[in-house]
Amino acid sequence: MITNLFHDFPAAAQNGNAETFEALLTQPNLHIERIVSTGQASPHDFWYCQTQGEWVLVLQGSAGLQLEGETQERHLQVGDFVEIPAGCRHGVNWTDSKGPTVWLAVHYGAIPVSTI
Repeated sequence: MITNLFHDFPAAAQNGNAETFEALLTQPNLHIERIVSTGQASPHDFWYCQTQGEWVLVLQGSAGLQLEGETQERHLQVGDFVEIPAGCRHGVNWTDSKGPTVWLAVHYGAIPVSTI
């Protein structure tokens, strides 16, 4: 069980092999998770498009977030957050390769059963 967002990263995140997603709280229409990225990015020409809204906050590190229809990438640093409405296509262009990027993600609305 996670009790501190900056400690006890999964092995895959510690050794940089994979981006990790860990549930912190799940309730009807609400899912809060810690995401730890270690240089990962979305595949080229790939868009995430979720049925629920998402609010993300960068707690550590940095990342480049691209929302469909925006010409400029959003450069997110510690303390920056963004709301991604349901159905908004988006991608992560890069995450900090010098250390972990720790995100707090809040998913709200119709949460898929497979997430709960």
